[in-house]
Amino acid sequence: MSVATIGIQGQCAHCGCTCVLEAWQLNAIAINESFACTHCHKALQLIDPKQIKRFKSLDSLAMLRASTLVMVCTAVLVALVMEWIGMLSVVEQVNFSLVAILVYFLVIQFARHRQHLTLILEAAKAHAD
Repeated sequence: MSVATIGIQGQCAHCGCTCVLEAWQLNAIAINESFACTHCHKALQLIDPKQIKRFKSLDSLAMLRASTLVMVCTAVLVALVMEWIGMLSVVEQVNFSLVAILVYFLVIQFARHRQHLTLILEAAKAHAD
C-alpha cells in the first residue's frame, strides 16, 4: 500500500481517471519525465506551461509554515515584552497575540488550499534516442 502525498491529483489524458499522485510520480513531473498511468498504464507527462508553473510554485509553500510560525512567535514575544515594560495593557497584549495566531491559521489554510490541485496529464511525447 502506498502513501499519498500532499493532495495533488492527476487526470489521465487516455482514460480520464483522476487519482492522487504518489511521491515518485511528483518526482517524475518535477524532472520532466514521463510515467505510466496507474489505471491504463499508458505514458503520461505534464506539458502545459501554466500547470508546470503552478506545480513549481508549490516549492515556495514549503517554507511558509516555518516562517509564519517564527513570525507569530516573535510577535507574541514582542507583545509580552511590551506588556511587561508597560507599553501595552494585558488586554491589548492578549488581543495582539490572538490576532497574530489568527493570521498564522489563515496563512496555513491558504497554503493548504493552494496545495490541492488537479494536474491534467497529457500523453507523453516520444523521446528521440
